[in-house]
Amino acid sequence: MGAEAEAVAHAATHAGGPGTPHSAVEAARSSAPEDEPAGGHHTLDAQRIVTLLGLVALMVGALGFDLDVGFTALTIAVALTLAFPASAKGAVEKISWGTVLLIGGIVTYVNLLQNQGVVDWVGERVAEVGAPLVAALLICFIAAVVSAFASTTGIIGALIPLAVPFLLTGQVNAIGLIAALAISSSVVDCSPFSTNGALVVANADAKEREMVFKRLMQWGMSIVVVAPVVAWVLLVVPTA
Repeated sequence: MGAEAEAVAHAATHAGGPGTPHSAVEAARSSAPEDEPAGGHHTLDAQRIVTLLGLVALMVGALGFDLDVGFTALTIAVALTLAFPASAKGAVEKISWGTVLLIGGIVTYVNLLQNQGVVDWVGERVAEVGAPLVAALLICFIAAVVSAFASTTGIIGALIPLAVPFLLTGQVNAIGLIAALAISSSVVDCSPFSTNGALVVANADAKEREMVFKRLMQWGMSIVVVAPVVAWVLLVVPTA
């Protein structure tokens, strides 16, 4: 009886021939693409080399020749698409066009406000506040709000000259205020409307993109409120 049971188990285990998988792990291994390298390693083929060269060309063009980053990137992308059409198939559908249009609209609107002098006007009204400490806090808030939607470097360069009048009174330390402005305008780059936050949203999985956008929105807007106050309390108030 025991020999018969052993024979039946042996036949069931070896049924289907030597090529039949006997477990889920073995089945997954057998279903893996034959051209995928062992261990998940990828080779540096011609397509990847040309892509890396495109990134280098983008950096050289933007930094060395002051070319427009967006236009240069699109030009390189089109060239790569023409060179490797098989790999580029379906890439357009994977672009988060909603994020692109949202960021494009926000940046255009904020740039319009800056070109029309709205940001400068608000800063000048703040600079006219009688209490230098209160004016410093308000300028930190302006830096945080505008930088969440626009260029951090640009807003710092626009607001520092507006702080000069009450810096000359000596009631506010210049180094402390500039440091507070820099921090207030930098930490809000996690906002989904800024470049860094938009890249995170665009590269998130399609099923999780809405959740990532909402979480970054909550975090970014809370930082817009909290960061200026913390920077003001730690850097401006003690030096006043």
